[in-house]
Amino acid sequence: MDVKPQQGLPSTLVVQNFIAGAPRASAATFERRNPANRDDVVTVAPLATASEVQEACKAAKAAQKQWARVPAPQRAQVIGRLGELLRANKEPLSRFVSREMGKPLREARGSVQEAIDTAEFFQSEGRRLYGQTVPSELTQKELFTYRRPIGVTAVITAGNFPIAVPSWKLIPALLCGNSVVWKPSDDAPGVAALFFDLWLRAGLPDGVLSVVHGRGAGSAGEFLVQQVEAGLVDKVSFTGSTQVGRSIGEICGRQLQTPSLELGGKNPLVILADADLELAIEGALWASFGTAGQRCTSAGNIIVDQRVMPEVRAQLKRRAEALVIGDPLNEAIAYGPMINERFLKNWIAQRERGLADGASLLVDGARIAKETAGEHFVGDAERGLYATPRIFDKVTMSMSVAQEECFGPTVNLVEVNGFDEALAAANATPYGLSSAIYTRDASAMLRFKEGISAGMTSINNSTTGAEAHLPFGGNGWSGNGTRESGIWVIDAYTRWQAVNVDLAGKLQKAQIDVADAAPPDPLDWAALVQ
Repeated sequence: MDVKPQQGLPSTLVVQNFIAGAPRASAATFERRNPANRDDVVTVAPLATASEVQEACKAAKAAQKQWARVPAPQRAQVIGRLGELLRANKEPLSRFVSREMGKPLREARGSVQEAIDTAEFFQSEGRRLYGQTVPSELTQKELFTYRRPIGVTAVITAGNFPIAVPSWKLIPALLCGNSVVWKPSDDAPGVAALFFDLWLRAGLPDGVLSVVHGRGAGSAGEFLVQQVEAGLVDKVSFTGSTQVGRSIGEICGRQLQTPSLELGGKNPLVILADADLELAIEGALWASFGTAGQRCTSAGNIIVDQRVMPEVRAQLKRRAEALVIGDPLNEAIAYGPMINERFLKNWIAQRERGLADGASLLVDGARIAKETAGEHFVGDAERGLYATPRIFDKVTMSMSVAQEECFGPTVNLVEVNGFDEALAAANATPYGLSSAIYTRDASAMLRFKEGISAGMTSINNSTTGAEAHLPFGGNGWSGNGTRESGIWVIDAYTRWQAVNVDLAGKLQKAQIDVADAAPPDPLDWAALVQ
């Protein structure tokens, strides 16, 4: 890495690919600009070529064999040192996250803390990659199971959580003895380079982790997935859109591989008539507009019992219009800029789709311009990608805006009559990532937990938020059933090996050589049941 001064702005970070234990510059590069100030070139990164990506995979394949022979508790010591380095550098790393992708500083700190928590959790798992001893049906025979690494893992991550989500993938994959080729988001190449530097300082051996920068289709992301069919990648772990996830799933399926796919969501947040409305409104605002709605777990549909809809509608409108938007380094803001022009463009287009569906606008969100910036804006409208909140009202579950994910500060109000209609509406999209319900009724809590199709459910909390020791992932269009985080993710990065050790000195045939006991004589109970 290198730095390049800018006039009146922080320096630009110039990063390289890292292949086979050595930095590698590419002829072609791209810029990542600060979404809060487009004059600020935060990072210049290389566009890895197909041959460079293939070289990284070959190096990873060679390095993986030696890394797998390192005892798991020793591999875990690298994870432990990584956690210490993350903690020591939490504040500057958090500020760089805010600068590069626009996450509010307090959220950026939380994202780095998630990586710290993940490192601490999996350091201890290095001493618990347990197999089992299993009793045999034959004498003088022992049975065992072992977890073995899968091999080379291709990791492709999104830009909205540029350090938390990569930590969910890299840490357990490497702990389990795999090697990794990582293609980070082109929205956060600088964060990736800083995170990778910490891995090197933690003592990770050369070649075990390579980083190839670039974009998706027609670039490093596509080149990396192509290595599945080339026989150089044994596992793919991907966070991103459902559309791309389908394509990756098809490619991996042809090779009989199971990828880890963490995809989109259209997450329901239910407010029943007996809910604590102040708590529910607070949770709904956070779920809808945290990170400017650019989370896969952001609330998409707020489903409200008709008896409290007037109050919910009034409070949401009042509080959404009062949200402070602006510079992500300003601790007073509710949310900052959109991550990139593409997300902003899609969010603008969603307005017309909603109106065409027949929805109405309770709060009409728009891109913030210098002449329209109001008292609740504290950023640079001319240079930043900012937008005010949008709330669609009178939405039904048949409308496209109720079904389609939109990465941006937008949410729908859906009115229902009672619990059964609320649950039906919550399950009425093809997604199944996150969900939430606000109620004081313990029976409704239980019925919602049992009836919702989402992989994650909150009771009296928002749809967003994850902890390092809980499984994260969804069903339907939100994923293929694999999970991130906690002990459950270890299944994604290991394969089971069954071993039998026969000490009898002769061939013993299971099921065949087992003595079959004589069946018992039937009892004459006829007189008792006449």
